[in-house]
Amino acid sequence: MKKSTLLKSISIAFFSSLCLINTSWAGEVVQITPNQQPDPLVVNGTSGGKQASNCGKIAEQPSQVIKVTKALPYLRLTVESDGKPTLLIDGPGGKFCVLADSYSGGKPEISGFWQEGNYSLYVGELSQGQYNYRLSISQQKPR
Repeated sequence: MKKSTLLKSISIAFFSSLCLINTSWAGEVVQITPNQQPDPLVVNGTSGGKQASNCGKIAEQPSQVIKVTKALPYLRLTVESDGKPTLLIDGPGGKFCVLADSYSGGKPEISGFWQEGNYSLYVGELSQGQYNYRLSISQQKPR
């Protein structure tokens, strides 16, 4: 009986840690390499924060940091949330804000050439409150 309970506890802990790996990347740098798998890479978190910016309310620390290890001819970032998310990117090319538009289906989305380097991503919020978000990172062009 004790072995069965121990095995069950270990299994639950293992699968719980796998869920946490997929849902909480804050504080870790995610490396993006050419032809990376899985594609899309999905990261979850909470939008918004207490700091006011011209890209909505953001957290003091980046929601995610990605490192592009080699220049990529195409990379697309898309944020989905129940709120009104924004995406503030601070990288080698400067700092800029991505807002939702009708072309991207109402989701903040940016795509194109990405140079090698580190990018701090802040998932902001235009509405009051904070919401769970889903950040999709893909090297595939939409069809």
